[in-house]
Amino acid sequence: MRIYTRGGDKGKTGIHGGLRVDKDDIRIEANGCLDELNSMIGVVRAYLSDEHEWQQLLFLIQSEMMVVMSHVATPSDIREKNPNKLSDNLVTLCEGQIDNLTNKMGQNSHFILPGGNLVSAHLQLARTIARRAERRLWTLNKTDEVSPVILQFVNRLSDLFFVMARFEMNQQGDVEERWKDFLYKKKRD
Repeated sequence: MRIYTRGGDKGKTGIHGGLRVDKDDIRIEANGCLDELNSMIGVVRAYLSDEHEWQQLLFLIQSEMMVVMSHVATPSDIREKNPNKLSDNLVTLCEGQIDNLTNKMGQNSHFILPGGNLVSAHLQLARTIARRAERRLWTLNKTDEVSPVILQFVNRLSDLFFVMARFEMNQQGDVEERWKDFLYKKKRD
């Protein structure tokens, strides 16, 4: 079987259910962002040793991302026919990891310049791709309902990658480059 089909040469692509849509359709754009995010997670994993504690978590996230992408590629009126099932615990998985890592290093009180070491910098990039994917999913949601679980999961992923980036810096003894303190936290004190 060839990798190319020539079916997309005229600006159309297939989605779940056999429909063909424009390649710049918001559904395709949203899935493209999710695909890019999944690839960036793969880059992060490539920088980690095979024994690193995050390998299993990131593998699980990548696997779940494939299920998410299949649901995004499926119009809501036929979504019940999609054989891939979304996990019920995607959001709580992310929240548990965020809470665990935050408890180990403490709360953040300032804006951080993205970067640091290679793992941290790539996690920051994953965070920004997740935010873009979330924006595209909300645009799609205006015309065809996206599962609330997917919207919440992608939102939590960006938070998780931010915390993981900070934790990686902390673990390596690297100093975060601070931009400014959060003004809203100062006003409460």
